[in-house]
Amino acid sequence: MLNPFRSIWPGASQLARRMLAAALSIVVGAGMLGVAQPAMAEGQIRIAEQFGVVYLLLNVVRDQHLIEQEGRREGLDIKVDWVRLSGGAAVNDALLSGSIDIAGAGVGPLLTVWDRTHGRQNVKGVASLGSFPYYLVSDNPNVKTIADLTAKDRIALPAVGVSVQSRILQYAAAKQWGDKSFDRLDGLTQAIPHPDATAAIIANSSLITAHFGNPPFQEQELAANPNAHIVLNSYDVLGGPSSATVLYATEKFRDENPKTYHAFVTALAQAAHLVSANPQLAADIYIRVNNSKIDRALLLKILQNPQVQLTIAPQNTLRLAQFMHRVGAIRNEPTAWRDYFFDDPATAGGS
Repeated sequence: MLNPFRSIWPGASQLARRMLAAALSIVVGAGMLGVAQPAMAEGQIRIAEQFGVVYLLLNVVRDQHLIEQEGRREGLDIKVDWVRLSGGAAVNDALLSGSIDIAGAGVGPLLTVWDRTHGRQNVKGVASLGSFPYYLVSDNPNVKTIADLTAKDRIALPAVGVSVQSRILQYAAAKQWGDKSFDRLDGLTQAIPHPDATAAIIANSSLITAHFGNPPFQEQELAANPNAHIVLNSYDVLGGPSSATVLYATEKFRDENPKTYHAFVTALAQAAHLVSANPQLAADIYIRVNNSKIDRALLLKILQNPQVQLTIAPQNTLRLAQFMHRVGAIRNEPTAWRDYFFDDPATAGGS
């Protein structure tokens, strides 16, 4: 069969042709992501997730085919597509381009896109993926608090200035030095996917000296590198357990696909119940879906941490939202969490 890349570049080596093919694939994939896609019809849903245990509820929904099961109860054959991205900026771009229907990212990216689409696409939160403490971990022995960070430090996080880790770091800086200095540490941050940042911390690499991650990456770093230690706990910054990772969608998708939307939210609630009732099974699902090499005992320790609360109702998100408005990160001022979450019985009692 004719090789199209040989035709394009007849004298190229086999390695060169493979490199060209890979490059073209990346360009085509990026182009498809950036082109607005038509709205999906009722019975189809495209869900974006990222890396980490904080996406466990989606892992369970996927592994147990809970959306499809709930759809059949409503007489609907739902086709579910899963997309894995890294960073809230990429997730938001995919949502606004019409490439996905349900976005999974931090509260920071949700608030950014809610503010950006207010009065237009009206993106709002669908549900929480639970409350997990997020740690800023450093392998620099001289860094005990954020006040010890210097220009020599490099902090990895999923998206600079957009991710929930970035926003929590800004909130911590504002508490340390005042609101006018909220972005004091931004220049030290770099956008690096969690798996890569974790590998660097475990290897004690000089490329980065800190990682603001999420479970299980932060726990893996602390277990594997004796120099790794916690500099900042998100719960301390936000004043208690908080929903750091959430799901959100456009008003159009919710209104035009009520059965599919309801099936998704119901499936998510079922997943939360399964994880709470059977963390052993949940651990096996996480390892299977992610093809993870994580130590199972460490994973169970994370799931059974009393600070972890697996509920789909958002928890303690308003403080960060009001901070972001106060420093000008968002223009629209939220007065209640319901301003940026859809009104749904499944998430009643949020905050």
